[in-house]
Amino acid sequence: MRIDESRPIWGQLVDEFQRRITSGEWPVGAKIPSVRELALEIGVNPNTVQKALGEVDRLGLTVTERTAGRFVTTDERAIDAARTRLAGDAA
Repeated sequence: MRIDESRPIWGQLVDEFQRRITSGEWPVGAKIPSVRELALEIGVNPNTVQKALGEVDRLGLTVTERTAGRFVTTDERAIDAARTRLAGDAA
């Protein structure tokens, strides 16, 4: 992932995580890598990743299970809505 210095990083991560979910890279019900793993992969501060994942949670695309981690939602309608939103943004 390339970071665009003209936009807040956490917002770019929200877009990236939505893309991963809607494209199936992170399939329905799949466990999402930890905040630390994602921060290392992308090369950003873990707090930035946590903020982005919090927004993805708020959008209903992920669910957090207290001791098990974060998972992609099984709510296909939420994923379809995100696809529509992303397509609209791209157009």
